[in-house]
Amino acid sequence: MTNENQRFIPFIYKLIIGIALFIGMFIVSMAFGAADVTVKDVWQALTSNAAGEKLSIIREIRFPREVGAIFVGAALAVSGAIMQGMTRNPLADPGLLGLTAGANAGLAITLAFIPNANNLGIMIACFIGSAVGATMVFGIGAMKKGGFSPLRIVLAGAAVSAFLFAVSQGVGIYFKVSKDVSMWTAGGNIGTSWDQLRVIVPFILIGILISLFFSRQLTILSLSEEVAVGLGQKTTQIKAVLFVVIILLAGAAVALVGNMVFIGLMVPHMVRAFVGTDYRFILPMSAILGATFMLLADTIGRTINSPYETPVVAIVAMIGLPFFLLIVRKGGKAFS
Repeated sequence: MTNENQRFIPFIYKLIIGIALFIGMFIVSMAFGAADVTVKDVWQALTSNAAGEKLSIIREIRFPREVGAIFVGAALAVSGAIMQGMTRNPLADPGLLGLTAGANAGLAITLAFIPNANNLGIMIACFIGSAVGATMVFGIGAMKKGGFSPLRIVLAGAAVSAFLFAVSQGVGIYFKVSKDVSMWTAGGNIGTSWDQLRVIVPFILIGILISLFFSRQLTILSLSEEVAVGLGQKTTQIKAVLFVVIILLAGAAVALVGNMVFIGLMVPHMVRAFVGTDYRFILPMSAILGATFMLLADTIGRTINSPYETPVVAIVAMIGLPFFLLIVRKGGKAFS
């Protein structure tokens, strides 16, 4: 389908296609795994109070795990889209610009000094860590004229990420909490519980809703700073709000699954090829397709070497690295 033809397809139809893909992937992810269950078992587990081993596996293990995958995928995709629009940097991604590494460091320090911290405490530590990581990267970029170019900011992100990962590992080794840190930051949905979701999901929902509210301003901001100022936008305040939203989404995602790079990079680029460059369309579609992509990656991780698990972070990285190189080669226009 050509770009010319895509312009004549109303967004509502594209949204329906995205939701249909998401529902289909959710059913597949619930039905496939190490435990042999059927779609009928899934339906019975979700719509009745019937008891049984398979139904308990679905309700207590697989269902919360996939719900976690949905919100993490949506959070990372939307935060990546906001970063790309706000910085006009096609390589922006929470994992590449130091946010997830900062959240990891915050989590390791919390586990070392407050070993009994609950889910809320750990998530707040991840928020602070994400903010520190992002501030360091953009601070380095601001030190020199032209420092916000896509390549320079990614290099700064790589350096800051390496430093913050070293901090988290050093803290883990020195305070003998490496095992606990690894359990949290392994980059997967294993062990996701309803208690975690009850704390973390509201923050992700709030972050996504705020981003949708500011999607029009983000579209103008993505054109250029001068255009936004010329149209009367309070760019500093809008950037501050969007920055907080990015911290909320990236920090909450790390608090739930740990390191997860490339989702925030890939999904917005795919979505732009489908819905165009208007962030009123990009953000909701990124949330839907980010959730769908994460469900797909988690299902592959659970089934490709069943009954053993392949880390989801490895699945995502195998897809994401070639995509990253493609974007670099095309100067930020992966599908244009």
